[in-house]
Amino acid sequence: MNFPVTRMRRLRRTEAMRSLVRETHLRPGALIYPLFLCPGEGIRKPISSMPNVFNLSLDEAVKEAELCASLGIGGLLLFGLPAEKDEQATGAWADDGIVQKALCEFKKNRSLDSLVIMADVCLCEYTSHGHCGVVARDGDHYHVENDASVALLAKTAASLAAAGADMVAPSDMMDGRVAAMREALDERGLQETPILSYASKFASAFYGPFREAADSAPQFGDRRSYQMDGANLREAMREIELDIAEGADMLLMKPAMPYLDVLSEARQRFDLPMGAYQVSGEYSMLHAAFERGWLEPERAMMESLLSIRRAGADFIVTYFAKDAAEVLG
Repeated sequence: MNFPVTRMRRLRRTEAMRSLVRETHLRPGALIYPLFLCPGEGIRKPISSMPNVFNLSLDEAVKEAELCASLGIGGLLLFGLPAEKDEQATGAWADDGIVQKALCEFKKNRSLDSLVIMADVCLCEYTSHGHCGVVARDGDHYHVENDASVALLAKTAASLAAAGADMVAPSDMMDGRVAAMREALDERGLQETPILSYASKFASAFYGPFREAADSAPQFGDRRSYQMDGANLREAMREIELDIAEGADMLLMKPAMPYLDVLSEARQRFDLPMGAYQVSGEYSMLHAAFERGWLEPERAMMESLLSIRRAGADFIVTYFAKDAAEVLG
């Protein structure tokens, strides 16, 4: 029936009515907060391009994790900044690596039991050249070697899981890495550790602030030979299918807001638990608008997160996790 018999505004009249018919909901337990871990003690170093985000020493990271647990946040995603870097990303897979140490400490702390502790698996923070894998060079030319990189990534995943990670999250975009990680985990008796695959990670301009936070900018070239071309939706679906076939337990789309169509398409096709990463550039550009008074902070923050949930994300990795959890109560 058309107007005037049908009046769509009837169900928008009051907040109680709007709440009753609301189709998409946010909750703190569906939010994942990234943490950047650095060496030292008592360190809480501001990241200039990401307001209210810090590089944290382990003691400060524990405090941050306790706050997240008290807010009802669903989990943490850990990134490490090692004291030293080398060509083989040794700090990524060393048993005494910075994230491995943090995982051991977090798992001793019973107040953090409500958090799913996820460990990012990549090499870019740990390599001296800033690429996500092993680099072969020939004069001015270079190539990121896939299979040699996969071997180190699998070793890293097993090391992180052994240290206590509830889940490992490969973000490197090398071919075959999920299968290699599953094999490495199983060989170490870690069959219960799930893999959250960044199954369609695009080569995006929106990662800029993260590279300051993680000190992971490439020293030469770029990552377009392994991260996805932002023009390709069908290719993203192929990447996801392959990761599922290799043993991925969950999927993560990255970035979120510029690629909501990819998230929506994946949600229609695949039944695995699926999240999206609201990346540093998305967070920083909103904060830039907040600081200039161009956008209302709380409303814009919540609307951005709701758009990601509405597109199909079961959970969201976001630097807004603490602020949003406080709003949601």
